[in-house]
Parts: sequence; C-alpha cells; structure tokens
Amino acid sequence: MLSELTIENLGVIERADITLGPGLTVITGETGAGKTMLLTALSMLLGKKTDAQMVRVGATSAAAEGRWNIAANPTAQRVVDEAGGLVDDDGTVVAARTLTKARSRAHLGGRSVPAAVLTHLGSEVVTVHGQADQMRLRTPSHQRRALDTFAGAEHGAQLSIYAAYWSQRAALAAELDAISAQARDRAQEAELLRMGLGVIEGVDPQPGEDVHLQALEMRLSNIDSLQRATGKARQALVDETDHGEFAALTMLDSARRAVEAALGEDPELGAFVTRLNELTYLTTDVATDLGAYRDSLAADPAALEATHERLAALAQLTRTYGPTVDDVLAWASRAGLRLIELEDTGDHAADLEAQIAQLDAQISQSAAVISATRTGAAHALAEAVTSELHGLAMANAELSIDVTPAVPTRHGADDVTFRLTPHPGAPARPLGQGASGGEMSRVMLAIEVSLAAVAAGSLNGAQRDDTGQTGNTVRNDKTVRKDKTVRQDDIEHPASHPTLVFDEVDAGVGGKAAVQVGKRLAHLAQSGQVIVVTHLAQVAAFGDHHLV
Repeated sequence: MLSELTIENLGVIERADITLGPGLTVITGETGAGKTMLLTALSMLLGKKTDAQMVRVGATSAAAEGRWNIAANPTAQRVVDEAGGLVDDDGTVVAARTLTKARSRAHLGGRSVPAAVLTHLGSEVVTVHGQADQMRLRTPSHQRRALDTFAGAEHGAQLSIYAAYWSQRAALAAELDAISAQARDRAQEAELLRMGLGVIEGVDPQPGEDVHLQALEMRLSNIDSLQRATGKARQALVDETDHGEFAALTMLDSARRAVEAALGEDPELGAFVTRLNELTYLTTDVATDLGAYRDSLAADPAALEATHERLAALAQLTRTYGPTVDDVLAWASRAGLRLIELEDTGDHAADLEAQIAQLDAQISQSAAVISATRTGAAHALAEAVTSELHGLAMANAELSIDVTPAVPTRHGADDVTFRLTPHPGAPARPLGQGASGGEMSRVMLAIEVSLAAVAAGSLNGAQRDDTGQTGNTVRNDKTVRKDKTVRQDDIEHPASHPTLVFDEVDAGVGGKAAVQVGKRLAHLAQSGQVIVVTHLAQVAAFGDHHLV
C-alpha cells in the first residue's frame, strides 16, 4: 500500500505532499490541473522511463518520493533486502526517483539502485490500469494471463511445471541442434585424428627412444676416436706408457709398499694402507671396464644406417606432433580420448532424442491438464464478467471466452480469445475488433472485479447503494472526504494486496453506468487500496478519500 507521496517540480506541480490510506481514493480536477502528474510521479517510482521535459519550467530537477507499506508482502521485502535497502520498523520502505535534464537516479530504502529494482518492487505492490491497458487487453496474450490469474494458484503451479518442462526441452533441443550443425566439423576432426594416430602407430615410437638413438648414433659415428681414447686411458692405468712412464697401478703399488714399510714406526699409517688398497681395487675395475668397452667397439655401418633411418622416422613425428618422442606419445593419448568423445556423439544424440521424447510426453500431459483447467475457468470467468457487465449498465452484453487447441508454446497449447456480444443478435466479436472505448473500460473493470473477488474467495458484487451518499461532505482547498459505510477499520489487511490504480477507466461511460463503475471500484477497495483518476461525480462520490 502507498501511504505517502511527495512530488517536487514535476510538470505544473511545484510541491505536493500527499497522505494516502486504504480504501478508495479518488483524484479529480480540471484539465491541466496536474492529475496526470500524480500518475507520472507514481510511474517514476515504478522505474518507468522518464522524460527530462517533465521537469518544471525554471527548475533544475524533479523528484518523486513514495512510502510503501510492505509489512505483509514478503516478496517485496526480499526485493528491498537484495537491493541492500532498509525496511523501517513499521514495515514501510521509501522509494525515490530524481530527474534532471541529463539523467535520473533511483533510491530504495536509503540505497542507490538501478531503476529496474523499482520496477521489480512495483510489480509486487501496484497494478496500474489505463487507456494503454485497455489496448493490451485486446491482445490474446493478456487475455490468456487474465484467465490464468482467474484459474487460481493450483493452475499457476501447473503452469510453472509446464514451463519447467518446456525450458528443459528447449535446452536439450538446442544441444541436439548444435550436435547436428557441428556433425561435419566433428567428422573432419575425427578423420584427422585417425590419420595422425595411424602414422604414429605405424612408426611405433617408444618412450625416450629419440634420446637413446641420438646417443647411439653419436657412438657409432665415432668408433675410431672412442677406441683410441679408451685404449690410451687403460694403458695409463695398467701398462707402462709409450714415454716410459710408470702406469697408475704400478705407482699405487709402489706407494702402498712404502707406507707398509713404515707401519712399525707409526700404527696410524695403517689407514693410508687401507685407502691405497681401495684405490688399487678401483683402478683395476676401471681398467677392466675400459678394456671391455673398447673391445665392444666395432665399426657397424649397417647399425649406423639403421639408426639414421629410425631417427629420420621419429623426426617426421616430432615435426608434426611435438618436439620430442614423449610429446608425440602425449599427443596420441589426448587424440585417442578426443576420438572416443567424437565417436560417442551418436550415442549422445540418441540419448538427447530419448530425453526430448520423454519431455514431449510430459509437456503433452501437462498441457492437457492446463487446457482442462483453462476451459473450466473460462466458463466461470465469462459468467462472472457477464454478471458484472449487467451491473455496469450493459444489461444485454455477454462475454464469452474461447479456449481452442493451438501449437504448443511455453505458455501451453491453447489460444485464448475473449469475445463480447454487446446485445442479443449481435455477433460475438473478439475484444480487439468490436468493443468501443467505453465498453473496454467496463470490461476491464469487470475483469478486475472478478479477479479481486476470486482473491477474496467470493464472486458477490458490490454492496453499496447507488449514490454512495451515506455521510456528510467535508471540503477544503486540498481534499474532499466523506464518511462511508465501509470504513478503514473494516478493511482487512490492506497492505497484503497490491495497490490498484485506475487512470480514467470510466472514460466513455456516464449516467447509471458511471454509478455502477463507482460501486465496483468501491468494492475492490474493500480489500485493499484503490486510486482512481476520474472526471465523473458518480465515481468520485464513492471515494473514501477525495483529492482535488
């Protein structure tokens, strides 16, 4: 419920501080007096698009500030919490919008927020009806939404289930389409992988083979120099050199004997004898191994050629798949896994098709339930609206609602069409083709009353008298108020219902019809807050609060 509204420098309004309450508030005034600016201020608080030309002439900015009572609206409270705003202790929150020539700013609960946050909050706390809404009511989509709202919470839950099925199917179908669209690319990729794996398999490289062959190639290419080097080294260890020098073993033996000769003089020399013996054994082993290595060296042109050929084959792989044989083997491992994934596409596509088929069955079943509920609700809503139209001076009018099978969409498998028969003998035409502005005003109001009656658990009409004149009128330059039969204390939990705003919904009606419009608006106001801009005294007479 909107409890306060403050406007500054908006259009013709320099400043206005308005206190609002539950029940029916009517706003009247001459053309150009600023009624539209009140609704413009409200639209600013609902995050709607703003126009810098709305700033009052001579002012640099315009502002609108409203206080919403959301104590009984947990969804609205969650919007405020998620935006980082604060709800006051009395369950109210302040929304504000400032408009300058260059930009607009929005605030909620003391925090700066995007205008879209105000729009989100507004969808939970207020519903605005105006001439544009009459145009929307002519569209099948809005007629379907009205019928779905009338059908109730269980129907809404079934719609949510259906929408979930539909979204799941759409996601799976998109994935399947992507697989089909990429089938050629995947086939080409798989063929390239097979070719690469075939080449690698034909060469059959082994881990580290290139490093081993490079070393072998180096050895086979340098047999003579290796033989000379190892022969000379062995000779220096065990044989006298060509220059008459003693070999290393001869020198070690001489050193050992010299130390042993002096052991009697100092027992500590025994440690040196031990170490010299170890050097002798080690030198002997090295000499033996050098001899064996030298003996193994033999020129083998065939082995050298085979090594060259094997290295060339491996080089072809390393040029394409990696700098080393180990890199080539790693590529082959990844390619094998990718090939399995690519060849698995057919199975995945079949699995997707099976899931889609299962969802199609669930969608069909859910759509049938929705269609049945809509058909029953269509009959009830048509009767309720027709009854309301009879009370709105359209005694011979009849509303019918057709629910016909259609191609399934995310909203079900039905086309919903509201048809109005203005009088007996006239054809039942869709609202978008035959209804006048006045008729549309009354149809829209009748639908709103019917929807509100469902929310209240009753389809009974308004119970006020035709004049609404039940008390004394008190007037000053700001407001006109009346004591009414339905007082504020009699209204049950007004903050839990969205505020309804009607902008000249009575356009095109007058006389007794206008009185009935007023009665219906007053009936809606019994369970919440209704704000009406009107030119008709018959409507204004029903107001609990009257702003002039």
